[in-house]
Amino acid sequence: MATQASGLPVDESKIITITPLLRRLWPSPPNANPPVTAPEIAAAISHIFTNSLSPVQTGALLTALHFTGEDRKADVIALCAAAMRDAAAPIDTEALVKAAEDRGRHKAAGEYRGGLCDIVGTGGDSHSTFNVSTTASILTSPLLVIAKHGNRASTSKSGSADLLESTTPRPAKLAAITPDRLPSLYEKTSYAFLFAPHFHTSMRYVAPIRKELGWRTIFNLLGPLANPVHNTGLIEARVVGVARRDLGRTFAEALRLSGARKAMVVCGEEELDELSCAGCTLCWRLVERSKSTTTQHDQDRDGADVDIEEFTLSPADFGLASHALADVSPGKEPHENAEILLQILRNQLSPDNPILQFVLINAAALVVVSGLCDANESQMGSGDDGSVVSERGPGGGRWKEGVRRVRWAIESGAALREWEAFVAATHQL
Repeated sequence: MATQASGLPVDESKIITITPLLRRLWPSPPNANPPVTAPEIAAAISHIFTNSLSPVQTGALLTALHFTGEDRKADVIALCAAAMRDAAAPIDTEALVKAAEDRGRHKAAGEYRGGLCDIVGTGGDSHSTFNVSTTASILTSPLLVIAKHGNRASTSKSGSADLLESTTPRPAKLAAITPDRLPSLYEKTSYAFLFAPHFHTSMRYVAPIRKELGWRTIFNLLGPLANPVHNTGLIEARVVGVARRDLGRTFAEALRLSGARKAMVVCGEEELDELSCAGCTLCWRLVERSKSTTTQHDQDRDGADVDIEEFTLSPADFGLASHALADVSPGKEPHENAEILLQILRNQLSPDNPILQFVLINAAALVVVSGLCDANESQMGSGDDGSVVSERGPGGGRWKEGVRRVRWAIESGAALREWEAFVAATHQL
């Protein structure tokens, strides 16, 4: 039995050839006879997840997609992300639905129905800033039910998994969060971190090939759309950061094609895959034309009743000051970023701290996109005076209300308690 570039054994009798497709992919897929279609590309990508393509053909496919720009088309991204999700480790959907809905039932308010939420970026923006989206996901966990999809560092010093495993005195035990234990985790906490290698095990077949190619491939774009619980229909809202503004509309369309109904794609004007604390952020927001109390799983997934609205946001729209990216970068080592995370959770940073405000902007955006800030009443708990900030800014969002709610999560200790419950739960699974 032969071995692939991954070092894993492969049954040569099961190797599939995609030579005819490769010939049509280069040099101009639209002019091929017949033209190359997105379903064909997704079908070829799906063979990677079953270890059915040779390393040479896998590399050739990824290279052709990259240099023809086919991997930056909305329908290709959407269908390839679907193939990646379909190949993910199985999850007990019935058990997860029960646990997640029980957890979210008491959080539903405004237009937020209590579903799962995620905030994630594509990476690759070369700014190496603080772990903003991961910290934002933790800060919002007292307000929303979080399913944070993440991995180790690829282009930065500190990836989301690196950060969470570096907290003191006891780090989160990410190895314990497996697909079969996910429902049990939600029985104990509103926060879950879905460590990509545990859920997308078939990615091991392509990892060494991606490393040898030396340039970014379609897999650098699929991660934010490959949350492993997407197919359960439980994800209600997400914020996705892209590192290039020309990908903004493309990603929004890919999300719409994937069935997302509440989402916002963001790109800082500095080509930053977060909402910028330094200046304007370009936004593409998915907005439902018709409201429904049913879950995404019950909706038609063609996105026909979802619009994409474009606008820009600035720190002032959140009631916050602007801060140069130099004040929040370069990113530090995981243990240093973990200490900053804990300082935020313990409310030890000044209210005008640049990193804190950077995180507040991004966390508030997720809370707004979820629909929670559309509530005209506020009963978060002790320390909440109920004074809703009803002012609406660009895109019709109550961005300042989002900041108010996230600040409450920090100042009341709710975010710290949720984090501690998550850490404890990972050691009990």
